[in-house]
Amino acid sequence: MQAEQKRYIGGDISMLPLYEQHNSPYKDAYGKTISDLLTWFMTDCGWNTFRVRIFVNPDKTDPSLSQDLEYVKALGKRIKESGAYFMLDFHYSDTWVDATHIQAPVAWQGSDDAAMAQHVGEHTSEVLRALNAAGATPDFVQVGNEIMYGLCGIQVHPYEKSGDNWSGYLGLLKAGCDTVRQLCPKAQIIIHTDRPGNTAYNQFYYQKLIDGGVDYDIIGLSYYPFWHGYLTEEQVANKSNKENLVKSINALATNFPTKRVHIVECAYNFQYWPTSGVNYNTQDVWACSKQGQYQFVKDLVDALLPLSNVDGINYWFPEEAGNGDDTDWNTSKGTVLWTWQNRGFWNPEKNTHNINRTGQIPSGQTAADVCAPYYMGRFVGFAPLGIDDVQSDNVPCTKVLRDGQLLIERNGKVYAMDGKRL
Repeated sequence: MQAEQKRYIGGDISMLPLYEQHNSPYKDAYGKTISDLLTWFMTDCGWNTFRVRIFVNPDKTDPSLSQDLEYVKALGKRIKESGAYFMLDFHYSDTWVDATHIQAPVAWQGSDDAAMAQHVGEHTSEVLRALNAAGATPDFVQVGNEIMYGLCGIQVHPYEKSGDNWSGYLGLLKAGCDTVRQLCPKAQIIIHTDRPGNTAYNQFYYQKLIDGGVDYDIIGLSYYPFWHGYLTEEQVANKSNKENLVKSINALATNFPTKRVHIVECAYNFQYWPTSGVNYNTQDVWACSKQGQYQFVKDLVDALLPLSNVDGINYWFPEEAGNGDDTDWNTSKGTVLWTWQNRGFWNPEKNTHNINRTGQIPSGQTAADVCAPYYMGRFVGFAPLGIDDVQSDNVPCTKVLRDGQLLIERNGKVYAMDGKRL
C-alpha cells in the first residue's frame, strides 16, 4: 500500500515578531481577538509550515530587513517548539534578492568565484550550526531566494546567453546545498525560482542544475498572478499566451519526476491593484478585493490538490496588517512597515485588525467558506470547526498532546486536527 503523500501548508511569517512587538490586535472570522497568531494558524486553519528569511548583515533601520541570525534563531525556535515545520530562506545578501536584484553582501563583494563559494558555505554553516544549537533546526532550507537569474552578483539566464557564468553560479549552489546536507541531513533542500508559468525557462534552468550536479530535493516556485499569469488552461482559453501554472507544473512532473514542487511564495491584493512591473491584469478572474483574494486562494488550493508532484503551498506575508502599531496606525511612516502591500489577510482599522472575509459565515458552515487562511487547510485535509463549536462565549481553543497525537480542546470537547470530534 502506498504511503499517503505528506503535504505542507503555511506562510512566510518573517515579520510576525515585529507586529507582536507593536501590539497588533488581530481578530479572527468571528471577531475574537487572536492571542497568538502562529498557534491560531495551526489550530484554527490547519497550517503546519512557517517560512522565515535570513540576511547576512542587514541594515535594520528598515524594519523589513530585521531578520539577522539572532532574530531567526528566536523565531525558528518558536516555530519548532510549536510542533510546526520550519522553512529557512537564505538570501545570501544584506538585503532583498530576487530576479532583478542579485547583489552579494557588502563584505563579500569583489571575491572571485572560489572565494564567493567559500563565503556561501561558511555563512550557511554558521547559521545552521547556530540554529541547531538553539533547538531551531530547519526542516526545509532554501539555498537562495528567486535565483533563476543569478546569485551573489554572478549572473545567469534561463536561456542561452553569452557572458553567463554558470560555472561560478553552480559552485555557489553546491557550496550551499552540500553544507545543508552535512549539518541538517534530514532537511529538504529547495531551489527557488520565479518564472513559474514558463515551461521553457524551467526546463532549461533545472536541467542546468542536474547537469551541474546540484544536490537538492524540491523545486520552489513563486506565484503572483499579476507578475506570473494565470492558473489553469480554462483561464487562458481566450488569451494569446497559453502558459499557465498548472501546465508548467505538469511539465516539471514529466521532465523532473524525482523532484517535488512547492509554491514557496504566493499572494493576491485585496485592494489597490499593484502598478509597478505588472505583467498581467488578472482582475478578469480575481477581482482586486477581499472576495477576489479569497477566490484566488481557493482556486489555487483546488487546482494544486490533484497534482501528484505538488506538496507545499506557502502564502507570502499573511500577517501583514498595515503599519502594525495602533498608536500611530495612520501616520505616513509606521513602526512595522513603511509601505503597505495590501496582500495579507488582515485589514487594519483604528485599534484593530479585522480578518478579510467575503461575508458572514453561512449557517451550518465554517470560516473556510469566507476566509482564505482557513480554506488553505483543505490542502492538508484540515476541516475547520463549525460555527456552533466556536462562537458561544468566545471560548478559546488549546492544543493538547495525547498519546503522541496533537489534538484540539475547545469548550470541554476534543477534536482531531482535521476537525473531527473525538
